[in-house]
Amino acid sequence: MSKIRWGLLSTANINRRLIPAIRESAKGELVAVASRSQASAQAYADKWDIPQAFGSYEVMLASDAVDAVYIGLPNHLHAEWSIKAMRHGKHVLCEKPFALTLAEVDEMTAVSQQTGCYLAEAFMYRHHPQTKIVGELVQNGRLGRVTLVRGVFNFAFNTRENIRLVPEMGGGCLWDVGVYPLSLAQFVMGGPPEQVTGFQWIGESDVDEVFSGQMLYANGGMAQISSSFCTPWLTHAEILGTEGRLILNRPFVALDDGQRKLIFYPKEGDPEEIVVSEKELYLGEVEDLHDAVLDGRSQYLTFAETRNHVKTVLALYESAKTGQVITL
Repeated sequence: MSKIRWGLLSTANINRRLIPAIRESAKGELVAVASRSQASAQAYADKWDIPQAFGSYEVMLASDAVDAVYIGLPNHLHAEWSIKAMRHGKHVLCEKPFALTLAEVDEMTAVSQQTGCYLAEAFMYRHHPQTKIVGELVQNGRLGRVTLVRGVFNFAFNTRENIRLVPEMGGGCLWDVGVYPLSLAQFVMGGPPEQVTGFQWIGESDVDEVFSGQMLYANGGMAQISSSFCTPWLTHAEILGTEGRLILNRPFVALDDGQRKLIFYPKEGDPEEIVVSEKELYLGEVEDLHDAVLDGRSQYLTFAETRNHVKTVLALYESAKTGQVITL
């Protein structure tokens, strides 16, 4: 096999980000899309110039047309269809959040190991050059001991008709965008927190439309995260250490205005803007799966990291619900 043949499991809006990434990759090609009806699948295939259209998810998975699938379904369906895809011998790139329970995470991991199919959580920003530079600066001690990570990801809906507002579908701003600063904190701190405290505002939708969290780590470091469906678009991250701090003005999103900045402020001296080579945001996660399948390389995000993402989210929700500090 010299190329991975990709199929899109659904016609979700997020596909518009994956399609150019797959087509830009050297080792992948987009060959199919599946929807819940042949008409919708064919209309989508015509719009995006995709060779094959399948009128059901099961039919595409049962076919020999694809080697890997991207799952951009609503959150509550991620585990079910990832497992079905792997049992049909397909490798899987599953949109975050990976799953909504630890039992689902563990079953998905077990099926990946049983079938030999690769499975990855689609945290695209983790593969971007900027995030890898941040990791290097932390690891080489440039910031000293990291004492605090702060991150925010907010936006407001244009309409209330959105699956992110449906409780039964795994709605809520923490699951949707709060997981980004949460995962950044885990990446920088080298693992999950020991204790968490969460606060949420539940809207008429009956999901968290504003969420903030505090996290305490084994080395005494802390993290503060916030997310919202109710305020104008904002994404920002800051990492504070004993020897300096880093500011990221576009930590998690694609770059549309050419204004991505990564600035290091040392304890002494002038601030330094660190040059970041730009890369299609979703390309890294696609290439990572290609490298694993075709070349046998270890996947960049481990199952342990993914499990800790879900574990920490669940602990934050428990804290927000009970008003208690939760120990992981």
